[in-house]
Amino acid sequence: MSEDTPGVRRAWGWTAHLLEGGTTPWHDWIEEGAPRGRYLPGAQQLELLRRLNATGRPGVGLAGRVLDASAPGRGRPDLELEGAVERLAFGPPPVDPARLPDDELIRVAANVLAEDVVAAGLPDQRHQARPRLWRTKYRLVGDPVLADPMRAALVAQGRPPGGRGSTVLVLGTDAGTMLTHAWTAGSLADGAPAWRDWLAGRARGRALPRRVDLLRTARAWAERVGPERVRVVLDAAEVPRLVGVRRPLPGPHPLSADATDLARRVGQVLGLLASPGRKRALVHQALLPRLVAVGGPPLVVPPEHADWLHARAVRVRDGLLRAGYAVHGDPDRLLPVERAGVPEPSDAGVLALAMRLLLEPGEK
Repeated sequence: MSEDTPGVRRAWGWTAHLLEGGTTPWHDWIEEGAPRGRYLPGAQQLELLRRLNATGRPGVGLAGRVLDASAPGRGRPDLELEGAVERLAFGPPPVDPARLPDDELIRVAANVLAEDVVAAGLPDQRHQARPRLWRTKYRLVGDPVLADPMRAALVAQGRPPGGRGSTVLVLGTDAGTMLTHAWTAGSLADGAPAWRDWLAGRARGRALPRRVDLLRTARAWAERVGPERVRVVLDAAEVPRLVGVRRPLPGPHPLSADATDLARRVGQVLGLLASPGRKRALVHQALLPRLVAVGGPPLVVPPEHADWLHARAVRVRDGLLRAGYAVHGDPDRLLPVERAGVPEPSDAGVLALAMRLLLEPGEK
């Protein structure tokens, strides 16, 4: 239980101020207040609420949930306010909330957003057409961010993948985009380290990630079905013809760098709140549409990895040509190209996006 001292009463006064929509920083606060519970909220929670107040109008329900939220992950535990309690000989010292790094506040925001996603549930499923008896048999593999939306659209049209004699279409594009797609897919699925850490690990190992190493993927499928049934597709516009449909198929969801990182962080919490299958559905059907709607610059590979990436792309291109796989599109499309974007997500941007989602109409 919190002690009854001037510092603690001052902290309770600040808590009441924030719950009423106030924005005064802790170091400027002097008024005391009565306790509102057994324990004071953590510095991370209080500072996040203060910034939400400064950004918009969080409702009473949201304000209370922020103060009650935990800060999951590998960061520090809930921290106490500097000047409210004495520093102990052990444990983390009290802090001035205004000096907390954005990452500490993102951890709390991700927890609240994950609860919102679970509470919202899944949207109504679209009607799925019955499988057609006469159809081109195919499998879509390779770059998951390219292949997954196309496969989902084909299934909805009654053209599921698989079947005896299927042609395997290995989808890809330039190596830089595929590298960011591999991290995005991991962030939306089972989780992934932060972008810079993940990328450094790939460069040290020198190999491209498995799903976007088109040469490795093509070889694996050639061993199973024979090389004559493996086609490498580097022009997405060719896919409808190759699978036997007339209508264009959807491209990848345009996620910004900050949105992808926020999805990664929220997904880590969702893994504790939902089964793996439901978590994946919630990320793709409940969270992803909200993040796509926000927009923002996409992720690109930092310049320091350009030489390594170019060498790997040349190796993949030359290996595919030597093996004699059918290639749809110019093989040089595999080589990295310069694209507009940012080399890594920004904690400040991720936090701003998280607060924007928390403050959207309908959120409580």
